[in-house]
Order: sequence, then structure tokens, then C-alpha cells
Amino acid sequence: MARSALLNIMVNAALKAGKGLIRDFGEVENLQVSRKGPADFVSVADKRAEKIVMDELMKARPTYSLLMEEGGEVKGTDGMHRWIIDPLDGTTNFLHAIPLFCTAIALERNGEIVASVIYNPVMDELYTAEKGNGAWHNNRRLRVASRRHLAEAVVSTGIKLTGKSTDAIALRQVASVTPAVAGVRRSGSISVDLAWLAAGRFDALWEDRLAPWDVAPGLLMVKEAGGFASDYSGGADMVDKGEIVAGNEALHAALLKTIQSVR
Repeated sequence: MARSALLNIMVNAALKAGKGLIRDFGEVENLQVSRKGPADFVSVADKRAEKIVMDELMKARPTYSLLMEEGGEVKGTDGMHRWIIDPLDGTTNFLHAIPLFCTAIALERNGEIVASVIYNPVMDELYTAEKGNGAWHNNRRLRVASRRHLAEAVVSTGIKLTGKSTDAIALRQVASVTPAVAGVRRSGSISVDLAWLAAGRFDALWEDRLAPWDVAPGLLMVKEAGGFASDYSGGADMVDKGEIVAGNEALHAALLKTIQSVR
């Protein structure tokens, strides 16, 4: 596949951060047996990966803005472009030496996501997408799964119980969806979930209480793989609202109806 110069910049940044995360992941595995545990180390690894990505992107496009999970927002002079960065999506997996996490980067132009990269370094799986140029896993074109009925679908979600009133709604959603589908999965990385949805490994997905860097990279991936996505009201405000329902046309509609029925 042919990549634009901008997408190559993003890929190089993600690959470089991935090398560091692989090295640090080996250290976390060793720290599992220590009394102190790996929590502090993971925080350092997260910030180190973010600095690698930020440095690579700023070196190539110094006028662009950045929005980062750890470092917050850095305003650029460009006025049109913004990088949205999650250096380590799946931090809890990383913390427990579970090899399922990724670096995720999106490029926003005038408020629209136009390019994205999701890199899982343990599996060496590189997912890329550009507006109008499709979604790709390494060099293979991606298409969402073609199943039409929820009863046949494996559906992904992420359940965040925070002690708030919204916890009860989240649990009712799971209780409503679970008997209607073939299976519900929780990987611990929303960016991996969205990439796997684009690749047809998952059939549909729903999740809320997300940050912009959780949604933006995978959202474009799903759309460019022929998928449909919306917020819980059926609108297009997934990044700002921090909620998403996604799948092929039929499963998106069916899952959205199910989620909307839960009060």
C-alpha cells in the first residue's frame, strides 16, 4: 500500500515508541515478583513512550497542535492540524504483564480525523488508515465482518465501574446485550478493539466514558473498513461525547437500538 508522508511520520513514531514499550514490558514482567510491584514503572514507561511519539511528530511537523493522554494539550501555530496521542492504551494489561496493548495516534484536520495508526508491539500488528484510502493491517486491506444478526456476533465492550450512578446503566447494558449475542469480550484496550473490529475479528462494539485519544484513532479505522459508528444518540459526536457504538450497517443499527433501550 502507498502511504502519504504524514502517515509515514505517524507510523515511524508508533514503531519507535513500540520498541521502547517492548523493552519496558520485559521489565514489568520481572517486576511482577517484586514486593513494590510495577505501578510506578508503568507510569514512567507510559510517559517515555509519549515523549518518543511527541518528539517524532514535532520534529516532522513543529507547527501542529497535540492532545496527549499524559501531557495534555500543546497548542501549535498551524491552526488546522492536531495530533491526538495515546502512547499506551491498555495500561492495566501492561501493568499485569498481559501482552495486549498499543500505541495509538490520530491526525485531526479542521476537526475531522484524516489519518490514524494503531500499533500493537507484542503482536507486531500495525493498523493504519487514511481518509479515502482504506484501512490496513500491515499490507492487507481491512473490511468489517459481514454477519447480519446479533445472535451470530461477538461484541466487544469495556466496563468501567467508578462508583457513580452510571455504573448501574453500564451493567444493565451488559445484561441486555449478552443474551442477544454470541459472546461479549473485554480486551482492556479500546484502540485494539476498534482495530480488531475493522479487521473483522469483532463484529460490533459499544463503550462510553472514553477520552478523545481512546476514540479518534480507531474511529477512522472502522469507517475506512466499511463500518458504521455513532454516539449513543445515533449522532456523529463520538470523540467529544466519549461514547461509541460501531459495527457493519446492520449490526450497528441493531446494537444501537439495544443500547438505547437501556435506561
